[in-house]
Amino acid sequence: MLKVENLKLGYDGVPVIFDVSLEVHEKEIVSIVGSNGAGKSTILRGLSGLLKPMAGTITYMGQKINQVPAHKLVEMGMAHVPEGRQLFGKLSVKENLMMGAYVLKDEVTKKDCLEQVFELFPRLKERENQAAETFSGGEQQMLAIARGMMSRPKLLMIDEMSLGLAPVLVDKVMDSLKVINSIGITVLLVEQKVQEALEYADRGYVLQNGRMVISGTNEELLASDIVKKAYLGM
Repeated sequence: MLKVENLKLGYDGVPVIFDVSLEVHEKEIVSIVGSNGAGKSTILRGLSGLLKPMAGTITYMGQKINQVPAHKLVEMGMAHVPEGRQLFGKLSVKENLMMGAYVLKDEVTKKDCLEQVFELFPRLKERENQAAETFSGGEQQMLAIARGMMSRPKLLMIDEMSLGLAPVLVDKVMDSLKVINSIGITVLLVEQKVQEALEYADRGYVLQNGRMVISGTNEELLASDIVKKAYLGM
């Protein structure tokens, strides 16, 4: 579904991502893990069209997308749930969700998507007329993910979904990934909670200082000495 080859990304001409290659296959959950500042969010910004590559290629569904603008990528089935959730705080749950459906032209399709996310996240249905800013961190994260799903994506890319959440809520939000994946949506997760991210993924990549240092299945990475020493305190 997604193939990245020798990707170089940066800001104001200064590279922060060097020669990164990765693949995401249909219906997988793939995690990119690493410490804060490793460059994980920059990769997602590059994949979603918010940041143009300095070098390398990004191919999605067989099409090179290096120069495709972000809104076109959403129309093509890619959705990016940004770090920090970035909800419209004064708007209601339903209004936030409908903002995510702007690429859908058919009202019946919008209604079907809304019913689907309410089924996945019944808490949002219960409080659909409540302002997003009154929600807890975990509820806001669920709303951000649901808003991303409202564009009916084939590939859902989520940036630091555990950020600011209590440990008990991290597992609850992570559980939602399996449910989303079970309905056929491919998930690419960027996360600094390494153990949790790898446990929920099929495969993963470890990023250090802008470079991929190791990749493999979740079992392989959790058993890796690099991961154990650098991230799991073992």
